[in-house]
Amino acid sequence: MSILVVRHGQTEWSLSGQHTGSTDVPLTAAGEAQARGLAPVFAGRTLAAVLVSPRRRALRTAELAGLTSPAPTVDEDLVEWDYGGYEGRTTPEISAELGREWSVWHDGVVPGATPGETVHAVAARARAVLARAQAVQRAGAGGDVVLVAHGHFLRVLAATWLGLSPTAGALFALEAGTWGELGHEHARPVLVRWSVPPIG
Repeated sequence: MSILVVRHGQTEWSLSGQHTGSTDVPLTAAGEAQARGLAPVFAGRTLAAVLVSPRRRALRTAELAGLTSPAPTVDEDLVEWDYGGYEGRTTPEISAELGREWSVWHDGVVPGATPGETVHAVAARARAVLARAQAVQRAGAGGDVVLVAHGHFLRVLAATWLGLSPTAGALFALEAGTWGELGHEHARPVLVRWSVPPIG
């Protein structure tokens, strides 16, 4: 049994590189096509649970990917990193303002319309999600657990699964509309697949 992760399909902001935390932007037409292309990935699998971020880009991705049975459960912990004052801004814009290269992984964010989050706060949410997913599997439901969420959050979650510092999520690029698989090898947590594109 595995934990399967899905980053929502393309949005206008993911295309432009704008940090999209709490802003509830929809999928583009290309993003919807990506989501539909994920359906064959899950068609032959037995699923124990589907947990989805409450943002509509994630909910729509789950719907178009055919993740309807079992019925998806909205999980507030699956929301994207709260970027605070950097919401809607790109890395080059922030770097130009600061006069140096900025990295969300090592420099963090500043407060804005929302307080923002540290990488360790995001990791705490990731640990809670992983605990719930594993509890479902231990309960004997059988099958994989699917998490439909966001790029930076899922990168932190992957690092957390592997027992690494959450800042190691910087190493796990995850494209919009792709999926990955967290599993085990000889009882050790491993990354089985990552940033796999949709079919077709």
